[in-house]
Amino acid sequence: QVFNEIYPVWTYSYLALLFPVFLATDYLRYKPVVLLQGLSLIVTWFLLLYAQGLRAKKCLEFFYGMGTATDIAYYSYIYSVVDVNLYQKVTSYCRSATLVGYTVGSISGQLLVSVAGWSLFSLNVISLTSVSIAFGTAWFLPMPQKSLFFHHPSSGQQLGCEMKVMDCKNGSVVRDHPGVQRALGWEDETKVPLNGEEHPAGKQEQKVDILKVLKDLWQDFLQCYSSRTMLCWSVWWALSTCGYFQVINYVQGLWERVLPSPSPEIYNGAVEAASTLLGAVAVFVVGHIKTSWATWGEVALALFSFLIAAAVYVMDTVENIWVCYTSYVVFRIIYMLLITIATFQIATNLSVERYALVFGVNTFIALALQTLLTLVVVDASGLGLDIFTQFMIYASYFAAISLVFLASGIYSVIRAHRRQEQMQSR
Repeated sequence: QVFNEIYPVWTYSYLALLFPVFLATDYLRYKPVVLLQGLSLIVTWFLLLYAQGLRAKKCLEFFYGMGTATDIAYYSYIYSVVDVNLYQKVTSYCRSATLVGYTVGSISGQLLVSVAGWSLFSLNVISLTSVSIAFGTAWFLPMPQKSLFFHHPSSGQQLGCEMKVMDCKNGSVVRDHPGVQRALGWEDETKVPLNGEEHPAGKQEQKVDILKVLKDLWQDFLQCYSSRTMLCWSVWWALSTCGYFQVINYVQGLWERVLPSPSPEIYNGAVEAASTLLGAVAVFVVGHIKTSWATWGEVALALFSFLIAAAVYVMDTVENIWVCYTSYVVFRIIYMLLITIATFQIATNLSVERYALVFGVNTFIALALQTLLTLVVVDASGLGLDIFTQFMIYASYFAAISLVFLASGIYSVIRAHRRQEQMQSR
């Protein structure tokens, strides 16, 4: 029931709420949606602790889906209340806060269970207390006076002059400037556009008609995806993120089947912390790698996607908890490294400055594919496969991605080589 009936509700809720929340966040100017996120997480952990029955747990997953979909408000709020010159600094603060919070939570949970003998119920009481404090703190945030689409100055100032994008999954900051910059990252998924224009005193706001907003977004969408290189990296982003979400969502269930939780050898929290920190190191290192990604990028995606498939396959077939842990760490490190490269390549190949739109569309497609995969493979109304069979399918899924990009990469390399020969002959 947990794998085939309860967990899928989160996927469906996240997908259904993502786009409405995106528009509501901008229209309501961030803070109300930040409060909604805090309230959703409080309800989530309260139901997790005290609710009984299948229907209650499905309701829990719905509220958790709402909590993750409203991440966009938290990661965009800070840019609406600070000066453009502080964007890099506040991004560092947000990334550091989430990375430290995730790591401390994983390590402290591991120590409290393994050393102090605390129950999992007690750990979730701590989580409920934490999100309650966060919800209370959010009430004291100042209300922003501007947003990207619905609330902006009417003086004819150009939107996007200092537009930024926060890649919540990998912690990247992308500027509308040729010198695209990156920052160290965490891993939970949302891409957020912000308008860095100051709101001059005495200027009245004009509210943009929603139909005009959607029309402009559609035109930008067509222009952004007109590049083959950009389209290729975006396809990999969407396909791989779909598989990544499935693995991290269900890996705890796999570990539980390999080694049931009463065992003293369980170190799930420590493994989560280690994979996060090592993934952050990989993100930092990749920023200093010099190579021709335009030529060899697709081949690299193919090879690393094959390594991801191998890691998932080993995790599924070798029923040893330490092998599972090691494979999971390798899986996350490679994914975080590749998604960092993909983010940078997409940003540098965009023909217009609409990074947020592209990242948002890619994430939406990934969630749509994940929903389809969940409905067919996981959901009880579909095949309802057991956890080991599911992971075998996920390994095959990444292997298929590898084959597709290997063929595309070989074609790109041959084409680049022929173009170079033609230029030399001229």
